[in-house]
Amino acid sequence: MGRRALNRATLDRQLLLRRHTLSAHDAIEHLVGLQAQTPHTWYTGLWSRLSGFDPAEVSALLTERRAVRMALMRSTIHLVSARDALALRPLMQPVIERSTRAVFGKGVAGVEPGELAAAGRAAMEEKPRTFSELGKVLGERWPGHDPAALAQTVRASVPMVQVPPRGVWGAAGAARHTSAEAWLGEPLRGDYPVEEMVTRYLAAFGPATVRDVQTWSGLTRLAEVVERLRPRLVGFRDENGAELFDLPQAPRPDPDTPAPVRFLYDFDNLLLSHADRSRVVTDAFRQQKFAPHGPVPRLVLVDGFTAATWTLAVQDETATLLVRPFAPLPAADRDALAEEGAALAAFAAPKAKAHRVEFSRA
Repeated sequence: MGRRALNRATLDRQLLLRRHTLSAHDAIEHLVGLQAQTPHTWYTGLWSRLSGFDPAEVSALLTERRAVRMALMRSTIHLVSARDALALRPLMQPVIERSTRAVFGKGVAGVEPGELAAAGRAAMEEKPRTFSELGKVLGERWPGHDPAALAQTVRASVPMVQVPPRGVWGAAGAARHTSAEAWLGEPLRGDYPVEEMVTRYLAAFGPATVRDVQTWSGLTRLAEVVERLRPRLVGFRDENGAELFDLPQAPRPDPDTPAPVRFLYDFDNLLLSHADRSRVVTDAFRQQKFAPHGPVPRLVLVDGFTAATWTLAVQDETATLLVRPFAPLPAADRDALAEEGAALAAFAAPKAKAHRVEFSRA
């Protein structure tokens, strides 16, 4: 499969070749969640994918406990359905433990893990707490230990969800946590097959290599899982000879299928879920030399590939969306970006009285 064929297949599965009429809940499940590190920018990810998207629909999912934000793939915060929270969190346990131990392990040396987990769970289920509040409670029991390390170690051992109003559209609130079981009223699943997680990844991100699945999830040793699935999959090679796996009936559009301009949010999983990101990311993007640990740029797709960044600022009741292309754009693409950008500005800054789109020089 060539690069454009991979691009179009991935965009189709990511709901980016056209806007869809799925409910927000069904879209979130199809995508196996959205990375949601920030309280609100990920709403743009759904706006770019769904026709007539209303952010109140997702806010209701959060407040009605049908969706949650919690640490999952790559130990990062994801917005997932309640059903997926209960199913996926046990599979991600080694990922979350590994990343937490690497950073905070020394701070909890000598603390019995089971006692710490039980104390942390009890404190959060008494009332939702921020990590700072949780660390203070735990520090009283284990003086001399780093409160932040105590709280983060509980995060690794006890499945936590961030509770509203955090994440609700138009609302603000501290990041307070309680256990997933207390919030959702159900136990976590211990029987969700990793094979199903892999096939769902392929449905949302494929075709893909084993390394791609591992990059997305953070899990290791998935080659043996894919090998068990091989009789149910079809295989390809990419332009570099890497073996790609896919579901037989998954869409693989013609490489010349038109791809509309799309605005992505700063942690869009389209950009984070493959070991080889060249199916979307261009050399022009890499030449920008964005700081690896700095602010994550918000990117624009033109013809399906990264072609610009965008920012939004509101001043004097005017919302201005600024597009910075990596190279000069044809007039037709600029017109399409201006139209889509104006709609995004109106969505993201609904209280502004005026919305406009500007372009900086490439």
